[in-house]
Amino acid sequence: MKTLKLLALGIVLFVSTSMQSQVSVNVNIGTAPSWGPAGYSNVDYYYLPDVQAYYDIRASQFIYLGSGNWVRSRYLPGQYRNYNLYNGYKVVLNDYHGKTPYTHYKQHKVKYYKGYKGKPQKSIGNRNYKHNNYSKKGNDHHKKGNGKSGHEDKGHGKGKH
Repeated sequence: MKTLKLLALGIVLFVSTSMQSQVSVNVNIGTAPSWGPAGYSNVDYYYLPDVQAYYDIRASQFIYLGSGNWVRSRYLPGQYRNYNLYNGYKVVLNDYHGKTPYTHYKQHKVKYYKGYKGKPQKSIGNRNYKHNNYSKKGNDHHKKGNGKSGHEDKGHGKGKH
């Protein structure tokens, strides 16, 4: 009988320990990704010129044009499966806090063309880390393009960097 009670107590302790570990899972919703540029706070979106897409920091989603509609997805579209988010330039839209950054897409696409490089950026996380959160879909290997340096943009929903 004592053995049965000890066994039951052991099972209860094991289950409670397992439940505790499930409860203490940390989810970083609304936190800038490790491939994001360091030194910015109160930012909701990045514009990624090389892939002509936005990244919604709060929702942890990419926003891109697909079949004529704006699509929100945890991953970039298939044609960018080899894109390296650490090496690509990110335009920080620190003056836009709405829900549809793509309303300024035509201006962003012209000003921040594919291959655009502004001021040098340092990623929040380790730049040499090759398997980031998006590597499951292959968004982790892209060669840098050359581009001109730009100037900060100061209004009307356009990005600063």
